[in-house]
Amino acid sequence: MTSKSDFTAEEWQLILEAPPSAGMIVVTAQRGGSFRETIAMAKGYVEARQQHGKSELLDDIVAAKPERDHTHYHSPEELRQHGLQHLRDSVALLKRKATAGEVEEYRGFIVTLSHKVAAAHREHGQEISESEQAAINDITQALNTTVG
Repeated sequence: MTSKSDFTAEEWQLILEAPPSAGMIVVTAQRGGSFRETIAMAKGYVEARQQHGKSELLDDIVAAKPERDHTHYHSPEELRQHGLQHLRDSVALLKRKATAGEVEEYRGFIVTLSHKVAAAHREHGQEISESEQAAINDITQALNTTVG
């Protein structure tokens, strides 16, 4: 089993920043609702913590406070591009150090978190807007998975 101790401090930071990066991609995909969507992200971590024990790696990730990339981006598009690269980099790192099952759990957590963030604020009567769904599709593609 893989755990936090298998990573350098820099690598662990990358692993912790990727899920909130995905959430921020969804938050910035559509105007409005960012407060609810941010709360939904926090609730996603709480819910994942309640499923404690399935994966030591995922337990370590969700036990940590969600780490946000503090880079100041000039546009939502710049945030999206950087965030998607962050997701690709974190999965590539995990593929080198974690089991295939742990990588899939990490991907699944991020996709689930993205859906929770998108569903937190209804846009035009839709649970998930077209732009939020497009963001989730981009996230899923960056994770190289079809989970969710």
